[in-house]
Amino acid sequence: MDTPDETPDQAGEASKPPDPAEPATPAPILQHVSDRPPPPRDSPEVPATSSAGSPPRTVIPAPIMATKEHRRFLEFADAVRRKRYVGLCFGAPGVGKTESARAYTKWDQLAPHLAGGRAAGSGGGDEAIGDVLAARAVLYTPKVHSTPTHLDKEISYLCDRLGWTVELMLQTGRAQSDPLPSVASTNARTTVDHAELLIVDEADRLKTAALEQLRDHHDRTGIGLILIGMPGIEKRLARYPQLYSRVGFVHHYKPLSVDEQAFVLARHWPHLRLGATDDFATTEAIAAITRATNGNFRLTTRLVDQIERVLEINQMTTVTKEVVEAARENLVIGIM
Repeated sequence: MDTPDETPDQAGEASKPPDPAEPATPAPILQHVSDRPPPPRDSPEVPATSSAGSPPRTVIPAPIMATKEHRRFLEFADAVRRKRYVGLCFGAPGVGKTESARAYTKWDQLAPHLAGGRAAGSGGGDEAIGDVLAARAVLYTPKVHSTPTHLDKEISYLCDRLGWTVELMLQTGRAQSDPLPSVASTNARTTVDHAELLIVDEADRLKTAALEQLRDHHDRTGIGLILIGMPGIEKRLARYPQLYSRVGFVHHYKPLSVDEQAFVLARHWPHLRLGATDDFATTEAIAAITRATNGNFRLTTRLVDQIERVLEINQMTTVTKEVVEAARENLVIGIM
């Protein structure tokens, strides 16, 4: 008796169990980020995105860790602010100079007030006003081709705006939503006194004329001045005796030590459970992170981001040396 041919459909073939006689191909132990298959575009869980990248998202800055170098920077900034000297801070890129300056000036809370807005999430409450009143410092990053005239206008505007904002809050106790007083109705000397410190980040961009403009602004207003730059800026400024003679404090911002980096990894990213030093795999992973980053905080942050992606792709929960090495391969690490 002839049996009619049966052609199984595609769904039935996909649901057919594998032949136990055929050896199964083992899954890779560790899947790299670049080996991850792209998500289906019609998947309801993963929204389709363009080739330009993911849609923009709101980034909430994490609180800065109170490392030894950060505390030294705070003491250094307080001394420059109190004595009204010129201070010089230099260090390798990514060690945390800018983050410490933003934390000291409370720039995330202050900048929206100076721009005429209000800090996100602050609600204009007493805590946000207290941050503005306690800051009394301005953080300024010059543009690549800043002229002396443009530089003087921008820093004068920021310092005046800070003075008017503080004076308004002291007089009325209300938030920045109220209109600022005009220059004619405000005592100029009083508003200038409210700005006690000017921190200039990326000072390596400034040419000789712009540095002389900063010195002139410091002499005219008596405001404390901190210049933040790369290693070698102290040798460059030594060629300008009129400015360098006013430098009263110098702070070399150094990378994290081995013990500090282990502390930061355990406290800054607690969900990775890198504080379990009794686990040999965790200790080995911390040593691999330390070797790869050399105490650079910015590089540590980027490496941890890649580690989290590798863990998610491979559905793992423990950070091991192999995970760190897989994440390391997806980073571009230059000279530190």
